[in-house]
Amino acid sequence: MSNIQHQILLSLSQNNNNNNEKIIIHKNVVVRPTTKFHPSIWGDRFLHYNVSQQHLECKEERVKELVEVVRKEIMISLLSSCDNNNNDIDELMKLIDSVQRLGLSHHFETQIEQMLESVYQYYYYSTTKHDLNYYKHDLHHDSIMFRLLRQHGFKVSSSIFEKFKDEKGNFKKSLITDVSGLLSLYEASYLSYVGESILDEALAFTTTHLKAIVANSKDHPLSHQISKALERPLRKTIERLHARFYISIYEKDASHNKVLLELAKLDFNLLQCFHKMELSEIMRWWKKHDFANKFPFARDRMVELYFWMLGIYYEPKYSRARKLTTKISALISITDDIYDAYGTIDELELLTQAMQRWDINFIDKLEPEYLKTYYKAMLTSYEEFEKEFTKEELYKHQYAKEEMKKLIRAYLEEARWLNDGYLPSFDEHLKVSYVSCAYTTLIATSYVGMHDIVTHETLNWLSKDPKIVSASTLLARFMDDIGSRKFEQERNHIPSTVECYMKQYGVSEKEAIEELNKRVVNYWKEINEDFIRPTVMPFPILVRVLNVTKVLDLLYKNGDDQYTHVGKVFKESIAALLIDPIPVL
Repeated sequence: MSNIQHQILLSLSQNNNNNNEKIIIHKNVVVRPTTKFHPSIWGDRFLHYNVSQQHLECKEERVKELVEVVRKEIMISLLSSCDNNNNDIDELMKLIDSVQRLGLSHHFETQIEQMLESVYQYYYYSTTKHDLNYYKHDLHHDSIMFRLLRQHGFKVSSSIFEKFKDEKGNFKKSLITDVSGLLSLYEASYLSYVGESILDEALAFTTTHLKAIVANSKDHPLSHQISKALERPLRKTIERLHARFYISIYEKDASHNKVLLELAKLDFNLLQCFHKMELSEIMRWWKKHDFANKFPFARDRMVELYFWMLGIYYEPKYSRARKLTTKISALISITDDIYDAYGTIDELELLTQAMQRWDINFIDKLEPEYLKTYYKAMLTSYEEFEKEFTKEELYKHQYAKEEMKKLIRAYLEEARWLNDGYLPSFDEHLKVSYVSCAYTTLIATSYVGMHDIVTHETLNWLSKDPKIVSASTLLARFMDDIGSRKFEQERNHIPSTVECYMKQYGVSEKEAIEELNKRVVNYWKEINEDFIRPTVMPFPILVRVLNVTKVLDLLYKNGDDQYTHVGKVFKESIAALLIDPIPVL
């Protein structure tokens, strides 16, 4: 045994001996873990939400009117851009950027596609007036164009930023005074692919100087935007959260489009009403089944779970998928806590056997009583979910069940490691924890309620573990472990990928975390690569994986686990989307 392996095992042994969370089984007595997760911080706040139907219809009517006004403006801009005029192209990009940042993309998906096609053709297919390297030599302009086109999968070379370097190959010092350009280049650099060193250099260069601006020029007009971007760039920001923030920024811009601003505010508040109605329905479902009292040892995080799903898809057309995925995620959370923090190994072996059979007649074989309660709740819930599907869609429901079974098998394998005091290698750990982190299950579940866009082909693609799903899942696994490992190792818990990496490669904890964080950065780049056109799946399918990953960045960044220990960031985010409307004069 290596010295480092000995230290890890010794540490784990001390943790187990120095707390009273270890499951101790005597002849007829089971002393269970004393781990206590804090209760829901929201109480019954979201249980009931009443809003006048007339009030909603009035809001909807005004939103529809404004959407048509903006749609006409877009068409005028598109027609103007056909003249290949630089100023018109600039205005087109500004409009696209504003529509997206204000959270209005869901109203103009077709128009945004047409606008970007127009921009792309002008810069990459025009050979009469411009060559393939034509750009304006304006850092702000070029960075926005690069980001918008890459974001939508258009093939844009990062070499367009070479002209902003000096003869030594460094970014020009003169760029330091171009604050809007620096911020735009910073945002663009997060759309990088694996091996694009120039964007890595751009990120390092812009981060250094943007931090200096915030530190030394707090009164700078862009200081607030820079601080937000440094905390979380656009590529990693949940769309509705950014819309909430950007509306206030846009309003202060003297050149803002008044119609667009009014639409953004009304649309945000209208969607907030719809989302609060959905959450109220989900909370009543949770209360009806009395899950919090039936499983007091488990985390009660229904509001947080709904916010999570809202990050994956906020659009009204995905209401069924959002509600279904929230409920299944709540069942996954309870299951995780049974296997991870409550059940004995004998109980878990029996429960796993029952879950693989998925037969209510097996319930009489389950002991103690909480296993019967759980088993009945799980099967009953999935029967409820089945009613949401048409006969032709039932294969999706079956797929969701099989994913749950697979997850539970992985949970049991980890429980066996803990029971045996076994410390797996990093590679061995990942084979199991890749599934047990539940993100492949979450991604699969997020698809099954999405109506016609998800087909047999979609689920077949998903079952082959495509790169974008693999990258998102591994990213989640590592961020989760880095964020939660200290709390988990204070109780009786299997070692995380951090400890297993230390064991396999004989490195310190700091070195292991640094390596896993490097991999997280790389996985973001792999996710970006899967959006290059032509894509293997439609954009709405791929975007779900991207959005899952954005929520993970909010939950686990900076070594936190905001889901288990709901902190300031999560509370403020929920308040922004589900409590506080935007004032409209």
